[in-house]
Parts: sequence; structure tokens; C-alpha cells
Amino acid sequence: TTLRVGGGWVRDKLMGRESDDIDIAIDNMMGAEFANKVNAFLEARHMETHGIGVIHANPEQSKHLETAKMRVLGVWVDFVNLRKETYAIDSRIPEMTLGTPEEDAFRRDLTINSLFFNINTSSIEDFTGLGVHDIENRIIRTPLDPLTTFSDDPPRVLRSIRFAARFRFAIDPALIVAAMDPGVRESLL
Repeated sequence: TTLRVGGGWVRDKLMGRESDDIDIAIDNMMGAEFANKVNAFLEARHMETHGIGVIHANPEQSKHLETAKMRVLGVWVDFVNLRKETYAIDSRIPEMTLGTPEEDAFRRDLTINSLFFNINTSSIEDFTGLGVHDIENRIIRTPLDPLTTFSDDPPRVLRSIRFAARFRFAIDPALIVAAMDPGVRESLL
């Protein structure tokens, strides 16, 4: 089993910011299954265990993956599986399947949120090849073509703007063009 801290925590650490948004992405099982293994490990060592909250996938409420949440040694941690998203042409609700680290990175909203810290190797993983670069150069861009990204999930336009404003990053010109696409704009209304 390979464990990776994903997304915001990695971005924030690389930017020198504090973060308590710890999402552990697991390569070969669901989050709840792994959380139960964590509790078994802690119990075997006579350490404090905690209940596991499972937030089930609910696409109607834009919750597309199951997440297990628990306290580990006093810290809240979310456990999720690596995943791949596939969108039908007529739906904003993706079909989720187990994925590789690369597939998970490329399905993320922005390159700066697509980074992993591999716990097993103690290394940063940048499967898009742009995440670290975009943090260093203060750029907001999508891992995939922005028109495809925004057409699949139009609220990502708003997330792009929010992150650009929050971090005072420039928005990649291709994102601006994609956000002005009539189909994307109509989907946001």
C-alpha cells in the first residue's frame, strides 16, 4: 500500500503556509477500509482509537467519492482512494473508478492542487509536471485542457478565480478563454 498526502496540504507546505487539510490518498483500497486498518494498528499498540465517519458518495449533492474521516494521534485525517473520473457528455456528475496516481492528478481542478507527498518515499510527486512550476511562478492553470475541465465541471471556473484571488496568482490566459465559452457560461447560470 502506498500512501500519499494529496492536494491542498502539499500546495500549502510548498508555499510555506500552515495547513490542517490532510487528505491521504490510498492506491489499493477504499478510505474506510484503510481507516479500519489504522484503528486496528493503533489498538494493537494499546493506543487511542477513534470512530470513523464515512461520508458516502452522493453525486446529487456534488459529493463524488467516499471519504473516511477520523482522528489519528490528535489530528483529523481524511482517507480516500486514488480515483479516475469519466464524464458523460450530458452530465456534470462523473463516474468514479479506482485510478492511478497520474489519473488522480490529472482529474484535479488545478495543477497547484494536483501534487502528492508520497509518505512511503518522503517525496513530492508532480504527475502533471506543472504543479511545482505553477506554485513557483504563481500561475493558476488546469491539468487538462481548460475548456474540457470547465465543460465537465463548470464550478471549477469559480474555484480558479477563488484560488487566484486567495494566493494573488495570475490566471493562465487559456483559462480565461475557456471561462468565456458560451457553453461554460450558460452552465454557470
